[in-house]
Order: sequence, then structure tokens, then C-alpha cells
Amino acid sequence: MVEEPVCEVPAFELIEAEVEAILKDMRTIAVVGISDKPDRDSSKVAQYLQQKGFRIIPVNPTIKEVLGEVAYPDLRSIPRSFFPIDVVDIFRKHEAVPEIVRDAIIIGAKVVWMQEGIMNNAAAEVARTAGIKVVMNRCIMKTYRAYLGEKRKDEDL
Repeated sequence: MVEEPVCEVPAFELIEAEVEAILKDMRTIAVVGISDKPDRDSSKVAQYLQQKGFRIIPVNPTIKEVLGEVAYPDLRSIPRSFFPIDVVDIFRKHEAVPEIVRDAIIIGAKVVWMQEGIMNNAAAEVARTAGIKVVMNRCIMKTYRAYLGEKRKDEDL
């Protein structure tokens, strides 16, 4: 039997004022699933945020370094000196989200942000129950640009 792909829609969404507060207050962002290939969305988004002055912590078990930062295999491997982690930005398939959320809870992250096309209502509920704010199916870079009132550059994102 062929398994049907999961097609979720977010069961809840933060109001824009809550999203704006996240964008205003965030300083340290762990990018889970970042690629060291500059043409990938995860790399483009992380580079943009880094250029805007955010501390980017790459999380990917297959790479050692990206954007001049040491990469860590998972959230639990990030040294305590990088805490608090304000946002865990997820560039992984929805099946990987529950484990990432568990790790986000363990490290005391404030926000779990699932990029466009990534939704997992069950994991989101676990995060919310633990006191973590959740954003699903939304690009953090596009949202930050809109928050700043930046005009969109000609890019693939």
C-alpha cells in the first residue's frame, strides 16, 4: 500500500502582533537543516539574517561549517554559551519536526519557526504546551523583510 503524502494546514496561527514581537526580540537563531550550498533556500535565508545582525547557529549533522560558523549535528550539541536560543528555524521535512521540537524544549528555545511548506500540528501542540511560540508554513526572511518594510529583491525566495 502506498502511503499518501501528509497535507496539513496549520491548526492555529499567531496574530501579526505576536509575529512582529518575535521578529523584534529575536537575536539568536538556530537554523536546523541549513545547507552549505549557497543556492539553497536555507543558506540564503540564514545569510540574509546573518547580514541583518542576527547570530546564526547552523544545525546539520552532515556539514562542519557554513557562513563562517561551526555547524552542530543537532540542537542538543550547541554549546551552552550560545544560549538563549530565541528561534529554532526549521528547514526539514515535517516528519523530522517532532524530534526537533523535543530538542527545542530541552534547550529552552522561545520560538519554533517552520519554513514555508512545513507544518506539523501535533509537534506544534507539544511546543505550545511547553510554552514555546510556534510559526508554521512561513518564511522567516520574507516575514522579516515585510516587518522592516523592505522591498523584495529579485530572488527565488
